[in-house]
Parts: sequence; structure tokens; C-alpha cells
Amino acid sequence: MTSAAAPIWLYDGVCVLCSGGVRYTLRHERGHDIRFVAIQSREGRALAQAHGIDPDEPDSFLFIENGRALAKSDGVLALTCRLNGPARLLLLGRVLPKRWRDWLYDRIARNRYRLFGQKASCEMPDPATRHRFTLPESP
Repeated sequence: MTSAAAPIWLYDGVCVLCSGGVRYTLRHERGHDIRFVAIQSREGRALAQAHGIDPDEPDSFLFIENGRALAKSDGVLALTCRLNGPARLLLLGRVLPKRWRDWLYDRIARNRYRLFGQKASCEMPDPATRHRFTLPESP
């Protein structure tokens, strides 16, 4: 189902914070190879369920890299390692114990719609990047 060559970011497509993170990533990523999959899509629902995330009530995004699915703060750190720009400051979080990082992640995730807003539907990517918003077909 997933390509070993390209990392995959499974994100909440109606979350304003998550969608903003996708736009930021498109502008600041180093390798320009990350695939973006909204959890609301057919592929996204399947990925979420395969990794123990309820696609109707997601409590985390996933960053899948080298066959490993990383959730919560581990996913944020793995994604951030692939970026340039001010988001790299998040890498300072590596000095914190995982349970503290995940505690903070959980507080933001649980309140993301209230703090940042929610859209009625997933936004459509622009034509230049649309090919990166679907998973490649399995052989």
C-alpha cells in the first residue's frame, strides 16, 4: 500500500493547523518527495485503521518513513528533520522525554479545531503538487 521510497504524511485534511502544516512543508521541504494523504480520503482511512488510528476521531497524524509509522511527537520530529526554515526549532524538543513531548502534542491535537479552526472539506492542492496527494498504486 505504501511506497518505500517516499515518506507519507497522513494528516487531518479539515484541520486548519494540519492543512497549514502541509502548505508550510511544500514550501520548506528539502527533498520534495513527501506524499500527503488526508485521513478523510479512502487511502487515508485505510492507513489510519492499519496503524490503530480512528479515522473519524483522529488523535494523531502519522509520518511513515522507511516502513516505520511514527505518531505524535515522534512523527513531528521525523517530518521536521526533512524541512528547512523556522520549523526546525521544533527539533529542540528532542531533549525532552517522549512522554512530555507526547503530552504537549496531545493537548494541541485535542484542541486543534477550537484553537485553529476546522474547514468544511479538504482543500484541493494546486495542479503543480496534486500528484503528491495520492498514494502510488500497488503492483
